[in-house]
Amino acid sequence: MGILQRMSMIFRAKADRALDRAEDPRETLDYSYNKQRELLGKVRRGVADVATSRKRIEVQLSQLTSQADKLQEQAQRALSLGREDLAREALTRRSGLETQMGDLQTQHDALRAEEEKLTLAAQRLQAKVEAFRTKKETIKASYTAAEAQTRIGEAFSGISEEMSDVGMAVQRAEDKTAAMQARAGAIDELLASGALDDPTGIAKDDITAELDRLASTSDVELELARMKRELTAGSDEAPPALEAQPDAAEQASAEPVVEAQTQPRREEGRA
Repeated sequence: MGILQRMSMIFRAKADRALDRAEDPRETLDYSYNKQRELLGKVRRGVADVATSRKRIEVQLSQLTSQADKLQEQAQRALSLGREDLAREALTRRSGLETQMGDLQTQHDALRAEEEKLTLAAQRLQAKVEAFRTKKETIKASYTAAEAQTRIGEAFSGISEEMSDVGMAVQRAEDKTAAMQARAGAIDELLASGALDDPTGIAKDDITAELDRLASTSDVELELARMKRELTAGSDEAPPALEAQPDAAEQASAEPVVEAQTQPRREEGRA
C-alpha cells in the first residue's frame, strides 16, 4: 500500500469518526420524516393534477355531447324539411364530434385509472409515513433516555474520580497529622527527659538526672560539714576576742582553698 493510499484511508477514517460524533440520530430521523412528507405531498399533488385533468375532460365530453345532440336534432329537422344536404352535413359534423368524444373518453378512462392508482399509492405512503413517525418518536425517546443515562453515568464516574482524589487528599492530611502528632510527642519526651535543657546537647534519662541531683545535694552537705569542722577547729585555736569576729582577709583567703578542695569531689560525684 502506497503512502497516498494510506493517507487517504486515514483521512476517510478520521472523517467518518468526526461525522459519527457530529451526527445526531434524532436529527437524521426528523430529516427522513420530512423527506417522506415531501414525497407524500408530491404524490397528493399528482393525484390532484390527474383529478383536475379528468374533470376538464369530463367538461369537454359534456360539451361535445351537447353539440352532438344538437346536430342530431338539426339533421332530423333538415330531413323533415326536405333538405337532405343539410341533414347530411349535420350528421357529418356529428360524426366528427363522436370521434373526438371517443378520444376524450379514452383519455378520461386512462386518467381515472391513473387517479385511482395514485390515490392508492398516496394512501399507502400516508400509512408508511405515519408508521415511520411513530417509530421515529419511539426511537427519539429511547435515544434521549439513553443519552440521559449516559450523562448520569459520566457524572457518577466523575464524582467517583473526584471522591478518589478527595480520599487521597484526606489520607495525605491524616498522614501529615499523624507525623505532626509524632513530632509533638517526641518533643514532649525530650522536654521530659531534660535533653533540651542540657547545653552540651547530650540527652539524659530520668535515672541519670536523679543521680546527678542526689550527687549535687551530697556535695552541698559535705561542704557544709567541712566548713563547720573548720570553723570549729579555728575557734579552738584562735583567741576569744578573735573568735567572734574573724579577719575578713583570712576568710577571703580561705574561700579559694575550700573551693579548690570541693571541686574534685563534685567531679567524682558527677562521674
